[in-house]
Amino acid sequence: MAMPEIRLENLIKRYGTVEVLHGIDLTMQSDEFTVLVGPSGCGKSTTLRMIAGLETVSEGEIFIDDKPISHLDPKERDLAMVFQDYALYPHMDVARNISFALRLQKRPKAEIREKVREVAGIVGLTELLHRKPGELSGGQRQRVAMARALAKDSSIFLFDEPLSNLDAKLRGQMRAELALMSQRVKKNMIYVTHDQVEAMTLADRIVVMHLGRIQQEGTPEELFKNPDNKFVAGFLGSPPMNFLDAELVEEDGQLFACGDAFKIKLPESRKSLVASNKNQITLGIRPSDLNYDHEARDENAFDLKVIVSEYIGAQSVLLCTCGNINVTVELKSETPIALGETLRFAVRPEGLHLFDRTTEKAL
Repeated sequence: MAMPEIRLENLIKRYGTVEVLHGIDLTMQSDEFTVLVGPSGCGKSTTLRMIAGLETVSEGEIFIDDKPISHLDPKERDLAMVFQDYALYPHMDVARNISFALRLQKRPKAEIREKVREVAGIVGLTELLHRKPGELSGGQRQRVAMARALAKDSSIFLFDEPLSNLDAKLRGQMRAELALMSQRVKKNMIYVTHDQVEAMTLADRIVVMHLGRIQQEGTPEELFKNPDNKFVAGFLGSPPMNFLDAELVEEDGQLFACGDAFKIKLPESRKSLVASNKNQITLGIRPSDLNYDHEARDENAFDLKVIVSEYIGAQSVLLCTCGNINVTVELKSETPIALGETLRFAVRPEGLHLFDRTTEKAL
């Protein structure tokens, strides 16, 4: 059974005279796992709560399969929500927490038992059905909240930062479980997080938000490789992208990005930028696109002084200086590096991102 298409048209939210969402246009396809990601205060949770019916819409409309729903109560919208705080009933065991909505609907007992058994199996709670929430770990409680949402059998699932109360190891484990669950349970899932790793690993489609506007949407790979602007480029990717102020200079038919202590040749395809008079740019380079190569040619390399080396297993993250600018490099940890050394790092031409210094849009 195909799940509904969800469409937001010119969605605006005001609190008094303060506008916090400035015209959100977004279509979420059937069976899609959409992640709204961005820093605190960007409007992602407000957008989710408007879809859920927990916040009123100031202007614009929400459509589910072309039917406007912003006037409907939350219970009439065929959706289930998982919150950051698990919101479980402490006096009920796991089975009764999961079946709460079904019991309210006066479903037959046999049907409720079967549904609880089914969803408990999906989220790995079969052995814990008779425990109370107080006897469970944080990860287990979050699973109960997910199972309760699944038991409702809604066509749309909303997740509001469901993993942010968990420790790092448990978050990684729950992320993997969520990814598996989304494959098994064919539903529309809309997931809000400030964690770009969660976004990259879970999403069919990422929607990056900032200051109440959508900055860019697309697959994780599209946004990582072709960010529309400096904000998206810097937000996605860990360690984050390096940004260096540079000036475009043409010499002997070649185009260079010149800055404090570096001069990098740009690909032929960038020559059209000279005609556009955009000579003040920001050069963006991901830490993984800099490779240690002491034989690299001047025009393809940075000479960086290593000041900090962070060993994180198979990888090391180096903090270096290029003139007065800090530059981060990610490389295999067996590479012999001594602190205080100045080393040469070649940059992959396809790893060069250029941004207009004024508008911050990708060039």
